[in-house]
Amino acid sequence: MLVIVTENVPPRLRGHLAIWLLEVRAGVYVGKVSRRVREMIWDQIENGLEDGNAVMAWSTNTESGFDFMTLGKNRRIPKEMDGVKLVSFLPENDDALEVL
Repeated sequence: MLVIVTENVPPRLRGHLAIWLLEVRAGVYVGKVSRRVREMIWDQIENGLEDGNAVMAWSTNTESGFDFMTLGKNRRIPKEMDGVKLVSFLPENDDALEVL
């Protein structure tokens, strides 16, 4: 299972995502694709994101049963602790937000 959530992305990118995945809500895409297709989709997101942001989560063989990646400005950033990926929050100061 693959889930992608996007915010403030260009319509062109939303169209590319809708080719491979089902858009169940505005900016929320789900589907079941291979690793190769998942990586190709993430490349499309990286190339078409512009000022938006995205998170992609997928099922995998880890302690939590899933993994995720983020891209773009967002207060939530992934942090790995003891082999488990968690989410950390940055301060509300806009200067602290970085592209990860």
